[in-house]
Amino acid sequence: MKRLAILAIALLSASAQADIYGYVDADGTAHFSTERLDERYQLYMRGDGAFDSTRIVAPEAAETPLARFLTRHPGLQKVETLLQAAAKDFELDPALLKAVMAAESGFNPNAVSPKGAVGLMQIMPATAERYGLQGDRKKSIEQKLTDPKTNIRLAARYLRDLHRMFPARPELVIASYNAGEGAVQKYRNAIPPYPETRSYVQVVKQFYQLYKPAAQSLSVAAADGNTVTAKRIHMTIPGRRSMPATTLE
Repeated sequence: MKRLAILAIALLSASAQADIYGYVDADGTAHFSTERLDERYQLYMRGDGAFDSTRIVAPEAAETPLARFLTRHPGLQKVETLLQAAAKDFELDPALLKAVMAAESGFNPNAVSPKGAVGLMQIMPATAERYGLQGDRKKSIEQKLTDPKTNIRLAARYLRDLHRMFPARPELVIASYNAGEGAVQKYRNAIPPYPETRSYVQVVKQFYQLYKPAAQSLSVAAADGNTVTAKRIHMTIPGRRSMPATTLE
């Protein structure tokens, strides 16, 4: 699939500039930030353009709490088949879908953001309506968006359309998913100057590095669903309050 290959190459070649810090708290919840907010945060992924994949894919690194959370999370394993199918149908890289899911919901299908984004891929109801999803007497749009298959496929369709809108510009695809394509266009097809969006792009690009096939195959082979509880990522991104009210999370 030519489009998938182009996007994957572009993502891998794009320079990442933000280091990712994180820790897992006593409740098993993973916290990530683009800054070291306090002494609990340890450097997890380097973002200086020389990504050290051995920090993630080496056997000893694969057993760290943060690596386990992202690569062996039961919530991710439950939707692996759905992710692969959506990626194939909409010509996307599965690693991109996983990276967005990790950053958006931490694999929690019932996650709801303060702005009303719902589910694994944090889809706004208005975006779902744009793609034809309608509420009915049995379920509202919000309730339907908690269905993993519905949520993932809507996100994949949206990412495919963003890729068509910004071909060979994966950083704009990711920025648009966070801030909306209108915001990217407003700034003449550039990442908007919102601290949250700029940090979000770096986080997703780094998570993509984790989920690309070389890391994925090792993690899946070592997976043990009984050793990880289904917890949500807490993403702390500096400048979040500066985002406009219309932001798509």
